[in-house]
Amino acid sequence: MAEPASISEDAIQARDLVAARREYFDGGRTRSIVWRLDQLAGLRKFLVEREAEIIAAARSDLGKCAFEGWFTEVGLVIAEIDFARKNLRRWMRPERVATPLVAQVATSRILREPLGVVLIIGAWNYPIQLVLIPLVAAIAAGNCAVLKPSEVASASSAVLADNISNYLDRDAFVVVEGGKAETSELLEQRFDRIFYTGGGGVGRIVMTAAAKHLTPVTLELGGKNPCVVARDADISMAARRIAWGKFLNAGQTCIAPDYVLVHESREAELLDALGQRVRDFYGRDPARSADYGRIINDRHVERLKDLLACGEPAVGGEVDAASRYIAPTVLTKVDLDSRIMNEEIFGPILPVVPVADWGDAIAFINKKPRSLAAYIFTRDRARQQRMLEETSSGSVGINDLLLDFAVHGLPFGGVGESGIGAYHGRHGFETFSHRKSVYKRHFAGFDLPIRYPPFTSTKFKLLRWLLSS
Repeated sequence: MAEPASISEDAIQARDLVAARREYFDGGRTRSIVWRLDQLAGLRKFLVEREAEIIAAARSDLGKCAFEGWFTEVGLVIAEIDFARKNLRRWMRPERVATPLVAQVATSRILREPLGVVLIIGAWNYPIQLVLIPLVAAIAAGNCAVLKPSEVASASSAVLADNISNYLDRDAFVVVEGGKAETSELLEQRFDRIFYTGGGGVGRIVMTAAAKHLTPVTLELGGKNPCVVARDADISMAARRIAWGKFLNAGQTCIAPDYVLVHESREAELLDALGQRVRDFYGRDPARSADYGRIINDRHVERLKDLLACGEPAVGGEVDAASRYIAPTVLTKVDLDSRIMNEEIFGPILPVVPVADWGDAIAFINKKPRSLAAYIFTRDRARQQRMLEETSSGSVGINDLLLDFAVHGLPFGGVGESGIGAYHGRHGFETFSHRKSVYKRHFAGFDLPIRYPPFTSTKFKLLRWLLSS
């Protein structure tokens, strides 16, 4: 039968791609632990054998050096795969739970079963990692997946599209390239979970589309991540770690610090230390450093140039639009009502704002939407505890930045406007699994008489006792 004229060729293709994966999933093959382990091994083989191509693509898209490209796009994903393979058998075991007296004699357990066919939409700032780490979790949980890498990082998208089918079960997994039109057609289809990494604006579009099919979503977004440097902090150490966390990938990291609040008595010292760390890392002219990246495209260069006008550069400030270069920059005397203090920066610009005391820092943070990450540098445990108790964020780093992302046991995800849901390690496995409750009665011929009418006062008393015991 001919397709209706109102359905586009892209829509037909998207529908057919999803239908083919669903038919394969319904055949039951993905439920086997052998299949899951084989797919994880294939994904690992892809990363090892195509390492040079992945690193070259990251260099082309974002100017990443080989060290940074391997660490962020290959090494972290391999570590995630190895952790999943080591623990998968334990994750898949039925989980026994206690059965209360009122429901005896019986056993109760939780089974993890795969959701079905999932959609993974990646982001351009870590274009391989942010597709493949969610995919590790989806495979571990036994799902089929449609992968949509970011078209903005076109070289990395091509590496995935050209190679994944040679390493993974092509009946279960497919890469769809393209831009807004292709993504929109995919979002029209029914999936069993949508996993999106990116900005809040598109996140709202994804959530709206998912609502049409009541599809659950995981949204890994961003926000204005605060970093607080207390009066008692080791300024030299704090500056080294802040500069690394902020200027990695030219600041295009969702958990990078977005601004620094520093005790006013230590501001000048911190500014000097940050300048020294930038010189230590990238030399006196970071534009010539092989280790410093570039902005993803011209549009973002122009956006970041506009943000530079919101304060005075204490470090950096130089721009070369032709090469998509914006220097590692530290701003002072920032207008607190300006765009840079109210929009996610997502680039190598770091505003530093002095505060009079710890209460001022907490109040400043709490006036803004909840962030994906928050950081604090202090030796004082009371201050650390106040940060944990009086602010809300997806994660908190104490005396360091970003490395919580590499801890498999910690859930990675946001709260409020910074995201919905979490992944990494078992948390990712749970995200892509359905927890099925199973209650099994024993001694089928025995029933507690209190459950059946007629209901007497004696039965009521006994029921109250059973439920409270």
